[in-house]
Amino acid sequence: MKFNFNKDNYIFTIDEISQIASIAIDKKMNKFKAFLIKEANFIKEICSLEKELNYKYFAKSFEELLEDNNRLYDEVKGEGYKTSYCNPTYAVEVLGEELGQIATVLASSYRGYIEYAFSHNLKMMHFYNEYFLSIYNYVADMREIDALKIKELLKDLALNSSELLEEENLNRRLIKTDNYKKDIIENSDLEDIRYLFKYGSYISENEIKTAQFLNKYKDIDLIATTVVNAYIQGFKRDNKDYTKKSTARVIANVGQEQILRALIRKLKESSIEAIFSYMETTSPNKQFDYDHKFDMALSYDEEISNEKMKSTLKAFEDNKDGLNKYGGVLVFEKFGDIPFAPESKKEALKLNQEQSKILQSYRSKIMVEEDKYIPESETSFTIIAFPVPEIGENFEEIFEDILKINLLDSNKYSKIQQSIIDALDKADYVHVKGFGNNKTDIKVKMNEIINPEKETNFENCVADVNIPVGEVFTSPTLKCTNGILHVDEVYLDDLKYKNLELKFKDGYVEEYTCTNFAKEEENKNYIKENLLFPHNTLPIGEFAIGTNTLAYVIAKKHDIVNLLPILIVEKMGPHFAIGDTCYSYVEDISVYNPDGKEIIARDNEKSILRKTDIENAYTGCHTDITIPYDDIEFITAVCKDGEKIDIIRDGRFVLEGAKELNKAFI
Repeated sequence: MKFNFNKDNYIFTIDEISQIASIAIDKKMNKFKAFLIKEANFIKEICSLEKELNYKYFAKSFEELLEDNNRLYDEVKGEGYKTSYCNPTYAVEVLGEELGQIATVLASSYRGYIEYAFSHNLKMMHFYNEYFLSIYNYVADMREIDALKIKELLKDLALNSSELLEEENLNRRLIKTDNYKKDIIENSDLEDIRYLFKYGSYISENEIKTAQFLNKYKDIDLIATTVVNAYIQGFKRDNKDYTKKSTARVIANVGQEQILRALIRKLKESSIEAIFSYMETTSPNKQFDYDHKFDMALSYDEEISNEKMKSTLKAFEDNKDGLNKYGGVLVFEKFGDIPFAPESKKEALKLNQEQSKILQSYRSKIMVEEDKYIPESETSFTIIAFPVPEIGENFEEIFEDILKINLLDSNKYSKIQQSIIDALDKADYVHVKGFGNNKTDIKVKMNEIINPEKETNFENCVADVNIPVGEVFTSPTLKCTNGILHVDEVYLDDLKYKNLELKFKDGYVEEYTCTNFAKEEENKNYIKENLLFPHNTLPIGEFAIGTNTLAYVIAKKHDIVNLLPILIVEKMGPHFAIGDTCYSYVEDISVYNPDGKEIIARDNEKSILRKTDIENAYTGCHTDITIPYDDIEFITAVCKDGEKIDIIRDGRFVLEGAKELNKAFI
């Protein structure tokens, strides 16, 4: 499918789709064709809406705009989802397995029209109109609907459109500093919260109440300054020159525009232009998101992977000047949404073993290639988190308490953490043992320090790239790292795990289970698809001890421990990351703690493969799993001569120099 945008041709496609939408559906009609006619009506509706989206449209009352917004997402939320083709269960029930899976993938992809309409991106609307017409016209000529032939067409369309889509994606994510999202943030009257509806994203009470709260909040500039300073400090900490970079990506949430407007201003003061490629909102239906996690499995194979690689590399090369300006990302995480435990649907697509291997290989290769254009050695990041109103009636109090945590004194924590590092550097291995029902019992092997006067294993991490303070972390040796990691309840990437248990042998996950489902097979598949994917196993990339006892006490005070993001939770006890180390792609850059010692534990047996087999050196993931203080019997540094140095005992710091951390518990 060759594509060139032309407005006259775009209008022609709308006329064609309108004619399809006008076809009457009756019981005798082929059900797949009826599905396409239904989707034609949706496309027609959104294309018509695009023409109405001007100042007059947004002058409507707040209530009218909210009603319009909710109507756009009727098919994917609430009761509407039960009889929507976006629901794989319904689509398969109506059309059978093969055609149903095709239909649910298409129906889901067409929801992207909403953002294109609100951004007036006629180019992409034209492209997807052509895409739809190619499918409909192909099906219209079939006497009998052949699912295999439709899949072949979809594959051809994917191959032929790869270059266009990769170019569009790269520019949106990492190049363009001006777009409709940034325009909303900079130029809207933020006191009039009707501006929220200009995104076209689903707007819930979270976005509305956040905007109302921040419109009267006094510390907006303080938050923006904290984040920008942390971002720049991340460069300075690693001896990188941020002045060589002039763009940075911002990932934030609808409703936070007051903070983001101040952030744009603060970044400009440091000669950095913000890129707003994505503004997150509350999902209208997390089950819908989960159901379509692996839609690519419909036609994904080696040929598509190779074409995508080729297209991405071309996009990199064509945009290398823009990529050279890119300095990294500033992330505003949100937390406090109602916990979500997904239903695993047999009708939803899954990648098979061969597809998983192809995807894993693609991701490994693309990471290597991307680093050539955006070297990790020249970029940094920062990340901070704030609650959403859904967290509870005391949202405003929680917000204030989280800000206190985010503003803790880095210098104070740096000194305390150094005493912990001094003890841990004596260890041959660190023994972590759970308390009560917690089954954790793991021995983490340390790298050998040759010159204790100049070398250390642990980084003294305060509030720069990761806000808030604080932790000490290392990249363990994989060999001889053995044992069980267990947490009774944890949320990872917004998914709930009950009694997550990982058994490690020589640093790799050997066995795994949880109790989310009645059947053990379902529990294993859940972990494999969401925690290990696309790998069959992962190494321990990080061992750390969080020192932010105040965060833990505040979380317990508000009963929000299980609602906090890993960004904060990882500072509230020992944690283990499965996947890559914290030094991926920058292992050869020397890093020093404030005491002048070089952190030598930047590699492990997996990452060192970068010198001989770079495609297998990295996993492309890093997932932190934390054990709360109260679930810890002990964390003990065990020396080669058998000496044992307790860091934590019965959930409290017992090491001299670190006992001050216990004051938060009083």
